[in-house]
Amino acid sequence: MFKTRVISGAAIAALMLVFAWLGGSYLALFLLCVSVTGLYELYHATGVLEEGRYVNAVTCAGYAGTCVYYILLLCGRADMMTIVFLLVLVFIAIMSVYVFTFPKYNAASAAYSFFGFFYVSVMLGFIWHTRMLDGGIYIVWLIFFCSWFCDVFAYCTGMLIGKHKLAPVLSPKKSIEGAIGGIVFPTIFGALYGWCINRYAFAGFPVAACAVVTLIGTIVSQIGDLSASAIKRNFGIKDYGNIIPGHGGVLDRFDSVIFTAPMIYFTAEYILKIYWVR
Repeated sequence: MFKTRVISGAAIAALMLVFAWLGGSYLALFLLCVSVTGLYELYHATGVLEEGRYVNAVTCAGYAGTCVYYILLLCGRADMMTIVFLLVLVFIAIMSVYVFTFPKYNAASAAYSFFGFFYVSVMLGFIWHTRMLDGGIYIVWLIFFCSWFCDVFAYCTGMLIGKHKLAPVLSPKKSIEGAIGGIVFPTIFGALYGWCINRYAFAGFPVAACAVVTLIGTIVSQIGDLSASAIKRNFGIKDYGNIIPGHGGVLDRFDSVIFTAPMIYFTAEYILKIYWVR
């Protein structure tokens, strides 16, 4: 199991890094596939979709909104105002299905349908937004480094010195010491990474900025991981799916990335604006 987990994890990481490097339409299409799969997993986990079904009336808007969102990315028209407008349209579409088919679907189904669209599709899309920033080809790696390195260092630190439980009911194996290790060591790496890209690639993104972005990313990454676990506990499931051997579903692998991507984007954009203004 461990060997399978390592191999599949490495394969997913390699795929993600390649598409992030390619950027543009390649990255958008890859994220569309990941988002649709993740959306399907979440709809099944929350009971919005029955076993064996891929779509129903109340989930159509979530899937359609996802496709429209990534088409906008491909066309270069997904500015923040357009995204907010799309969120409103998807919400109205879902509520329209809810009220005009009442009582076929309940309020929880409508809520989870919209939640899935925002949680999975929109938030994952910030990987693309980050890649499109000035110097984004370098900054986008921080999304994955924050998520994956945080997991590794949190696990290692927790195994070595972990004594105090972080979330004893939700995740008994996670410790406060592990959480701190998952923040400190990746942040040091972020600073070193910043030094390297400025020294050898002339990235123009300050070393201190890389450290700050990584620090924020690792904190949010752990919240994302615990949030995905909380949803699974609420619905009594172990994994979101079985598409990735040794890991489970797409959401089991991208749970922390979903939270990290938008935070890295907004933090990096804010820092870039200050940096370039000066």
